[in-house]
Amino acid sequence: MIEKAPKIEFDKNTENILWMQLHNRHSEIIKKIELDYLYWDKIKYLNKERQPLSNEFTEIDPKSLWKRVKLERELNHKLAYSISYKNHSFDLLKYNINEYLQQKLHYLDFNFGAGLQKEKLLSDLDKDSYLNNALMEESIFSSMIEGATTTRVKAKDMLRKNKKPKNKSEQMILNNYKTIQYISEHQDDNISIEKLYEIHRLVTESTLESEDVGVFRNSNEVHVMNELTGEIIHTPPNFEELDILMKSFCVFFNNNPKEDFIHPIIKGSILHFLIGYIHPFVDGNGRTARAIFYWYLLKNGYWLTEYLSISRVIMKTKVQYEKAYIYTEIDDMDVTYFIHYQVKVLVRAFEELKNYVANKKKEQSKLSKYLQLGNINERQAIILQKIEEDENRFFNVKEIENTFNITNQTARTDIEELVDQGFLKKVPINKKTYNYWKGDKFDKN
Repeated sequence: MIEKAPKIEFDKNTENILWMQLHNRHSEIIKKIELDYLYWDKIKYLNKERQPLSNEFTEIDPKSLWKRVKLERELNHKLAYSISYKNHSFDLLKYNINEYLQQKLHYLDFNFGAGLQKEKLLSDLDKDSYLNNALMEESIFSSMIEGATTTRVKAKDMLRKNKKPKNKSEQMILNNYKTIQYISEHQDDNISIEKLYEIHRLVTESTLESEDVGVFRNSNEVHVMNELTGEIIHTPPNFEELDILMKSFCVFFNNNPKEDFIHPIIKGSILHFLIGYIHPFVDGNGRTARAIFYWYLLKNGYWLTEYLSISRVIMKTKVQYEKAYIYTEIDDMDVTYFIHYQVKVLVRAFEELKNYVANKKKEQSKLSKYLQLGNINERQAIILQKIEEDENRFFNVKEIENTFNITNQTARTDIEELVDQGFLKKVPINKKTYNYWKGDKFDKN
């Protein structure tokens, strides 16, 4: 015999909420709320819903709707991050995985981690050249998020030609570029306090007072401010707690046990959030947070991360980026708001990559006329194509080296061969340096 379940008494209010939860699970409003993981500031305006059979609108009480949403989120949430401090355990963050988030995670898993997909997507591109361009894009936009003011053209010209930064903005970009290269080289490593210091040192070199570089802050004078109003929107934890908080952060980064497994993209998003929330440094927390997110995805096999400019998408959606932090903090530390935002960023960055690849394939057809000349490799064809597009364009060896991520000798050989064939001419700048311009025989071919 099966034991009969005990009778459960409901008060009228709870009964109404549960009934609405079951009855409206597939309603258009609930779908919209969960698709974008909306907070009360958006839900309160959803006071009418179209009925599928009658096509008429019915009134909805926003407060009851919010209560229903909160109840389901509380019932289904998972613990994201907790710490033990002074014999006490604190549940710091929680999150929810709804069906919409699951769909996007599957999409990213399939496209970011499958080796065959990598070959299919990038087989027609010069991977090294494109990878170097992606690193530059990420470096530039991660700096722009933090206020760097320059153009992509100037910034890329500085990086390609190995020019010395002229101002703080260019220094920030160069720092980010070096940081991403460091992470790429150490992507399989575990993180430590010392490596956190190194990442911070790399992103803030020559842009911050030396005593604040590569160390945690030693005061509580750091706040996150609204740039327009000057209002304090976040006060980080006490600096005296940073040692235990960041040691716990490193343990969280380095371990993902089966019994408490968190999907790597979700966990990377949580790590990103934690750097911004804890704010362990005087400055450079945002750049460090994005670098940590980048590192964690690479460490966990999401190879495509290197080919994306995640920060370019964040720059375009900076308001939503900031709100994702705020929503999490004001809604009982529900970090799902930030996770949803980060997943959307990755999806959009991937879509932009696919569009780029499609356009690049079209451009490659233009190179065919140069490749058909004989004795011209693809790198040289690209150089000639750029000269054709802009006859005032010139190159130097260092730029060729950085653009195509090749050795100095290979870059020098490529460009000197074009001089020998008359496509380019060599103009001395000083006794050791030359620029290479459009040659006299260029238009004859």
